[in-house]
Amino acid sequence: MSHRHRIAASAAAAIAAATAFATVGLADSPPVGALPSGPTSIIQTQKGQLIAFALPKRSAGRVWRIARRFDATVVRQVSEADVGNNVVLVFKASGSGTTTVAFGLTRGETLKAFESRRFTVRVR
Repeated sequence: MSHRHRIAASAAAAIAAATAFATVGLADSPPVGALPSGPTSIIQTQKGQLIAFALPKRSAGRVWRIARRFDATVVRQVSEADVGNNVVLVFKASGSGTTTVAFGLTRGETLKAFESRRFTVRVR
């Protein structure tokens, strides 16, 4: 095996290992418990479009987490970033249908939600 092929094989193995560890990390996160009532929005878009959810940053170690499963054939998360006083999660409309993306504000990765936001996404 040439030096070039060994580097490519090593890079592929590193990517596979990183993906496996990232998947395990997501599976270990405890679920978010009951969600308090909070704002609900309806978003209509077309397949292929990006959808950004801007959630207000909170203090005291509280973080926004995806609280419930959503239909990943309709939307999928593509990025997340802190932008000013908001946490912005960007999803891509990947297929036709309707799903709800629910967020809960928890203290770290704990069960109790202090706030919630729900977004019903309809993709044509």
